[in-house]
Amino acid sequence: MTLMNKSPLANVFTTSFTKVALAIFISTTLVACGGSSSDKKTSVEETVKPPVTTTPTTTPTTPPTTTPTSPESNDLGISVVPDNLNNTYSATLNFDRYTKVDTPNGGAIHILAQNEIMENQIVRARGILQHYLTDYPGSKYGADKSAVANKMADNGAILLLLNGVDDGTNAGAELDGQPLYYGEMQVEGHSWYITQNYEYRDASFEEILHLVHDYGIGVDQGDEFMGALPEYQADIRAAQVTAVSAKLWAWPAEQAGWLAELTVENSLSQEYLASVVDSYYGLWGAFDSEYGMWGMYIAKTRDDLATKDPQGAAIMANQFFHPYLTYNARIDDSFTGDFSLKFISSLSYSHHAQYLKDVTLTGSKSSNVVLNQFDNNITGNEGINTVIFSGQAAQYQITNENGEIKVQDLQDARDGMNTLTGIEKLQFADSTIEVSSL
Repeated sequence: MTLMNKSPLANVFTTSFTKVALAIFISTTLVACGGSSSDKKTSVEETVKPPVTTTPTTTPTTPPTTTPTSPESNDLGISVVPDNLNNTYSATLNFDRYTKVDTPNGGAIHILAQNEIMENQIVRARGILQHYLTDYPGSKYGADKSAVANKMADNGAILLLLNGVDDGTNAGAELDGQPLYYGEMQVEGHSWYITQNYEYRDASFEEILHLVHDYGIGVDQGDEFMGALPEYQADIRAAQVTAVSAKLWAWPAEQAGWLAELTVENSLSQEYLASVVDSYYGLWGAFDSEYGMWGMYIAKTRDDLATKDPQGAAIMANQFFHPYLTYNARIDDSFTGDFSLKFISSLSYSHHAQYLKDVTLTGSKSSNVVLNQFDNNITGNEGINTVIFSGQAAQYQITNENGEIKVQDLQDARDGMNTLTGIEKLQFADSTIEVSSL
């Protein structure tokens, strides 16, 4: 479920990049592998803003076997659209850039972007896809996600990053692919993210999850199960059935027509899981309602899940999805001040940022990072950057390993083990240490 964003488009984002390398990785040489993906649309309801349309899963086509010359990619792993895709995803339709996520079987999940999409939006979208496909050691269904990634490539999964908002005017949305629009892609540190402006609600996690669910995990009750995890889908389906019958999800009367449409399309489990995942990662914590997903899901935050939707909590607990975000979030270069990875109730964005682990400051403005309990990797920018710790300096072990600063909190469950690069100052509760003195 994604809504059209009604406000004017905001100012241009800046460049960002994320690297996650576990079960999958991003290649800077782009191997061609075509295909098609589901074509989900979005729309708006003027009152409670519930979703009103979803498109059923489509049958994927077989990727081509030819490998054309790969275009050169930039430092962010972004290139022009390769030859085997640019006839369909053409400049006439405003497609001008391409990136991908490589899969263990030698395939690729394609990401195509139109000409108004900023590079940091492309990189973040790719990072979220990588996050979903990164192995989660010790989990029931996610310890090795290679089968899910391979299925996505085999089934021809494509992510389309489209200009504007979903107002029905973008011809690119008619092509095979999961659409995600400029006006619904936030970037950490940008004003939309910092203010948690739901006029530009971040639909990236939802729409990219739909792609993973349809073409990787798999959806039951169709003509054919095309995914890799039928047992996990059975758990998701059971939780969705309970949520509908117990009026935990999509219970308002005005949702009856939408639920009927989803039933016909066999999209109920996908939309339900997206509501659970959004709340799990804090995307509705700042929303002005006691509920999540536009007021139609009983659990607004991760803490709500266990008590308000126990089966929803069960499909998240050590099953497939990491408890933190695995991608390295590049903080928009417009940001200045203290970016908090720790939840602070007065900072609306920290409902979501508390699940970040690794961040990179970009640009040249002096800005700082407040740590959370994870083992953080923090990279500075061209300005003066300070990392802010919770305790006194004597409570930490600090080492300098060829310019890479490691700071280990000696107190459990507080600041963790942190690796710092390009940082000028370490701020503790009782003192500030210049990194140059270490």
